[in-house]
Amino acid sequence: MTQTPYDALGGEQPLRELVDRFYDQMDTLPETNTIRQMHAKSLKASREKLFLFLSGWLGGPDLYIEKYGHPRLRRRHMPFTIGQSESDQWLLCMKNALDEMSIAGDLRAL
Repeated sequence: MTQTPYDALGGEQPLRELVDRFYDQMDTLPETNTIRQMHAKSLKASREKLFLFLSGWLGGPDLYIEKYGHPRLRRRHMPFTIGQSESDQWLLCMKNALDEMSIAGDLRAL
């Protein structure tokens, strides 16, 4: 049996920590203001939805699909202008969150 990325990360608690660190980055870095403004004032719902999505995407429980159905990421993001700058800001938040948790190697390359 092959270990899933979800299991390699350590399961639910480390994934929640990663998501929290990701949104903490978005909420505090001035250079990510553009993508921060795309979110509601409170990031509580965004944190939960990203956790649910990543759980299934990383090979853990399909929590997002169970609660909301297929993610339809393209459709959900259509109202927003997402170009290279916005993509780079998102990746910066995730890179910093991964760095804070000392996640490296194959798990980081996903």
